[in-house]
Amino acid sequence: MDEQVRVGLIGAGLWAERAHAPGLANHPGVHLTSVWARRREAADAIAKTYCTEAADSPAELFDQVDAVAFAVPPEVQAELALQAVKAGKHVILEKPLAATVDQAERLAGAIADAGVASLVSLVRRFAQETKDWLADLHALGGWVGGNAQWMSGALLSEDYSGSAWRHDSGALLDVGPHVIDLMDAALGTITEVLGATRGKRDLWHFMLGHEGGATSTITISLKMPLRPTVVDFSVYGDNGYRLLPGRETPSDQAFTVLLDDFVAMVHSGTVEHPCDAQRGLHLQRIIEKIAAQSS
Repeated sequence: MDEQVRVGLIGAGLWAERAHAPGLANHPGVHLTSVWARRREAADAIAKTYCTEAADSPAELFDQVDAVAFAVPPEVQAELALQAVKAGKHVILEKPLAATVDQAERLAGAIADAGVASLVSLVRRFAQETKDWLADLHALGGWVGGNAQWMSGALLSEDYSGSAWRHDSGALLDVGPHVIDLMDAALGTITEVLGATRGKRDLWHFMLGHEGGATSTITISLKMPLRPTVVDFSVYGDNGYRLLPGRETPSDQAFTVLLDDFVAMVHSGTVEHPCDAQRGLHLQRIIEKIAAQSS
């Protein structure tokens, strides 16, 4: 790229270290300009690894960049991303957008008002096999139902032992956005939650109604002692049965494609995308309805 987008990273936890920082630093259209985290030593460590600087505050980081990528808990993201957007910065957001629908509505509204680019890290959507699967489904049509499962022992591992928000909110806020997004993209806009339960080991079962009459059933948990992780998506209808292929595209490559789209949006002035903040708000509203049904 002739002109790199200057991006600051907010957050220095496990996901920032493994995904965001290397993805941003290695992308040809991005210059990882600054890092900020509440734990200064963690921000310094990432900054040193990628030959950049650690900022003393979010405001200092905003002054140095064109865009901000977030790798922080939902409630923190809702607060700091709102500040970034009001400062006129484009944003790469983690899912979910926020801890509550009210917070998500404020953030998505501010992004729309500011006219900045936004993308939510629904990385599976950027994998080529997912794009091909969805294109095939949309070309054929006639789908009446679908199933999805996403079960792992992620929250039983040391990696996430210190992730308070994941343990408090569980699979619904963590992997729920990924699963709901894919079924919505495959079968049509989700219009209602037909039922939801939450059992032992944070095992969620819920049924969703889609525009046009299709229904989907979803099972998720991050506290099941399973190896490897079970991730299955399928739809069925007039044209038979279609299973989404396994993870042929590694998550780091999918994040690179996300950044390709983000850089193109910033340079072209485009502010709408299938995985933008308005999409994140739609998913957050569905998540809130699922949680309400299960209580």
